[in-house]
Amino acid sequence: MKNVIKVALVAAGMLSFSQSHAQTTEKDTGLGHKIGHAAKKVGHKTAELGAKGAAAVVDKRYEGKQGPHGQTIYINEDSRYYYINKRGHRVFLKKSQLRDKPAD
Repeated sequence: MKNVIKVALVAAGMLSFSQSHAQTTEKDTGLGHKIGHAAKKVGHKTAELGAKGAAAVVDKRYEGKQGPHGQTIYINEDSRYYYINKRGHRVFLKKSQLRDKPAD
């Protein structure tokens, strides 16, 4: 009988310790978060530069027009107009969405 009580007390102690320990975890807002954020920015910039380089080699540039925020417009082999966004993705535009480049 004494062993049963001892085992019950140990089990209750372990249960209460594990529950109190689980509640004290906090969200990581320190260095790990900053490193992850910086790595994501570097990845997006790398993708953007790679996509722009590939577009400059493979596709033609549209010299007289620009994108909605001054982006360089490329024309692919299917005569579709697009620009490269900050994440390195192609954003296709209609002819009506293109803007005239300002005269310098």
